[in-house]
Amino acid sequence: MAALSAKAIQNAFLAQDGPRTRHNTRYTCDFCALNTRSMHSVQGCRLSLADTSAKWLNTTSTAWISFGKQANISCNATQGASDVLSIDKVDFLKLQNGSDIRGVAIAGVEGEPLNLTELVAEAIAAAFAAWLLNKKEADGLRRLRISVGHDSRISAHKLQNAVTHGITAVGHDVLQFGLASTPAMFNSTLTEDAIHHCPADGGIMITASHLPYNRNGFKFFTSDGGLNKTDIKDILERASRIYEESAHCGKQEQTGVVTHVDYMSIYASDLVQAVRKSAGNKGRNHWRDCT
Repeated sequence: MAALSAKAIQNAFLAQDGPRTRHNTRYTCDFCALNTRSMHSVQGCRLSLADTSAKWLNTTSTAWISFGKQANISCNATQGASDVLSIDKVDFLKLQNGSDIRGVAIAGVEGEPLNLTELVAEAIAAAFAAWLLNKKEADGLRRLRISVGHDSRISAHKLQNAVTHGITAVGHDVLQFGLASTPAMFNSTLTEDAIHHCPADGGIMITASHLPYNRNGFKFFTSDGGLNKTDIKDILERASRIYEESAHCGKQEQTGVVTHVDYMSIYASDLVQAVRKSAGNKGRNHWRDCT
C-alpha cells in the first residue's frame, strides 16, 4: 500500500459505488493505492482501495474499513493554491469543558472572541460520527443515525444546521428533534420505535446549560450514556484535523438523509407510561423532567 503525498492528493474521499438506495459515504484518507490511468492531473482521478486494514484508517475523519471490502476513492482536488480556503485558526482543545464542549457562538461581547462557528460545529459533528463508528467497531460502509436536538438559545438553529451538515456530508443520517431536553437526547438511543427511526446510534444535544446567552456547546450520548473526558478530547483532536483539511476540500456534498421527528411527544408519552406503571393503583406520584 503506497503512501500518497498530501501535496499530490489534497482531497480524497471514500465513496462506495452502488445503487441509489445505498449511501455514498465520504472520508478523507492518508493512504491509498493509485490506479494510474492518467497522471497528468489530479483532477477527477480515481483511486482504488481494496483489502484495506481498519488499523491504518483509525484516524480523525476516517471510518474503519473492514478487511476484504472493495471501495473506491474519488478525488476532485487540484493542486492550485486558489483551491485552499482561508479559515481562522481554532484551538479545539480549549473548547473542552469536562465531558462537554462549550464555546462562544455569538459575537459582540468584549474579550470573548467567536470560537464555536458553524465550520467548527461541522467539524465536531463529523468527528463524532467517525468516533461513533470506531466505538461500534463498524466498517466505513455502515450508515449511522444520529439524533440532534437543542435548547432555546438564539444560536441553536444555526448550530443545528451546521451539525446536521457535518454528519450528512460524511454519509450518515440525522434525526432532527428541534427543541428538546438533554435526557430526551440520551433516551433516543434507547427508544425502540421503527416508525420514528429510533433508536439512534448516537445523540447530540446543543446546549450550554446555565452559561450566558453568547455561549453554546454540545453534549454527546450513546446507548451507554454520556461521553467521558477522554472521549471528548479524542473527538476534538479528530475535529481539529478535519477542520484543517476543510481548507483544501471546501464544502462537501450532503449525502446523508435528514428526517424531522417530533421526539419530545414520544418521550413525554413514555414518561407518562413509566410513571403510571411505577405508581400502579396505590396513589399518585408526580415526576418532572427539570431540564
